[in-house]
Order: sequence, then structure tokens, then C-alpha cells
Amino acid sequence: MGSRLRELRLAHRLSQRELAKRAGVTNSTISLIEQNSVSPSVSSLKKILDALPVSISAFFAGDQPATPRHFYAAEELTEIGDGHLSWRLVAARRPGRSMSIIHERYPPGADSGAEMLEHEGEEGGVVIAGEIELTVGDDAKVLGPGDAYYFDSRLPHRFRNLGDEECVIVSANTPPSFSDGGSEQHHA
Repeated sequence: MGSRLRELRLAHRLSQRELAKRAGVTNSTISLIEQNSVSPSVSSLKKILDALPVSISAFFAGDQPATPRHFYAAEELTEIGDGHLSWRLVAARRPGRSMSIIHERYPPGADSGAEMLEHEGEEGGVVIAGEIELTVGDDAKVLGPGDAYYFDSRLPHRFRNLGDEECVIVSANTPPSFSDGGSEQHHA
């Protein structure tokens, strides 16, 4: 991750200090990520990539779009999580993709971040296993297996696993938060 961030920063002719300023993070955060000394949270990485601008899927999948396909094996999904949370994106490099489908895994205690997320579009999902506390605006609810959600992503939102077991969700959002060239944000 560190070498890829450094490569993109240099391609955009930015110093660590300038990228940090644009992203609203510290210089040392950029430096530690580039040295592979720390793994940033998804929300921190998203802020940094938005400052370039580079989408999360382009960051992890590379710049070459894939030939459109109909099927993807589990090991072909692109991991866009932060090392603690796992978010595996379906067809990350598919050209012209108009939605994001994500297989999400939240270990006990996982949180999408203390800062509520907001972005253009809509998102929805179904809890497959475990429980997740979802806060949307002023509403919060704990969802379990089979429970679902759907909301306008411009509303501040947050996902937290307060339980003792991993929570698994399959979600979708549109426009794609992890698209090539987009600057939208997802709870990932």
C-alpha cells in the first residue's frame, strides 16, 4: 500500500506535506503509510485518495480496466478494507460500472469510523450473519441476519459491530463509491 500511495503522490507532483494538507491529515500519517508502518482506516485512506483524486478501486486494482465478465470467483474480489474491516468489491476494474456491490465483514468491535460518512447516492444491504448497529441521521438500529437497510447516502451514517461475533453484509450503492475517477465516499 505504501509504495502505491507514494507512486500516486509523486505522479501528481505533490509533497507529503501538500498531500497531507489537502487530505486534512498529518504529514506523519502520509509518511507512515508510505513506509508501510501503519495501515490507515478506510475513511482516512478515502480522504487521502480524494485529495489526489483517485478512487479506492483504482488504488487497489491498478489503472488497467478489466474486460467485462459475468462471473467472479471469491478470490477475484478486490479487497478495499483497512486490514481490520474487510470490504471485497465485485468487478472493481469493470469499465463503466454503475454500482458497487460489496461483501463486507466487520469483526467484533469494528466501526466504520467515529466521523459519520456522507456521500452522493443511495445504498442498501442485507445482513447475512452477526449483528451491526447502523446509524442514519438521528436513527440507530441493530440489524441481525435477514434484516436489511436502504437509505439516501447524503444522510450522515455509521456502521458498528457491537456484538461478539463477526457481522457479514452484502451491500450495494449507486453511484459506485469505489469507481474509477469518482470522489464519492462509502461507509467503507
